Amino acid sequence: MKCLRILFTLTLLTTVYTATAQEETSTDETLVGQFQELERKSGNYRANGVRYEVVKIGDLYRIKQNIFDSINTANATIKDLSATITSNKSEIEDLNSKLQETTNNLRNVTEEKDSMSFFGALVSKGTYKLILWSIIFGLLLFLIFFIYRFRNSNYLTHQAKTALADLEKEYEQHRRRSLEREQKISRQLQDELNKQKNK
Repeated sequence: MKCLRILFTLTLLTTVYTATAQEETSTDETLVGQFQELERKSGNYRANGVRYEVVKIGDLYRIKQNIFDSINTANATIKDLSATITSNKSEIEDLNSKLQETTNNLRNVTEEKDSMSFFGALVSKGTYKLILWSIIFGLLLFLIFFIYRFRNSNYLTHQAKTALADLEKEYEQHRRRSLEREQKISRQLQDELNKQKNK
């Protein structure tokens, strides 16, 4: 059923196209043929050494009407073609503007794809990586610096504690010796006092 519809449509379109093409061709041939027929039917005479052609007024009006019809048809075709050209130009301009818009959108998307947002600003991925690695390297340098300072402080603290412990031991020994000496002197004094009392 569908094939029959397509076949019928193609046959109809072919017939209409052929009839239109023949009509345009026959109009052109008719005009040329009508002028030739007019020349053949016309009579001629000479007056005062000038040659004149005599044409029937009815034939002249018929050819004139056919020429005007052909001109009107040509003008209508020209108008249709001009309208089509204008329409195509506006469509081409519209398509060109859409193409430009699409190209701009593609460029923006490509820039966004090739960029990263860094503190609200778009920077290229290479710049972003450079900034990121610079920050990481700077933080590592600070970490190494603080580790060095911590170890140095820790070493100084350890030395100070060791020195303090040594000083405390020395002080304790000195205090003990002083206490022993004081006790010894007190005994000696007591012994001398006891000797003095006994005497």
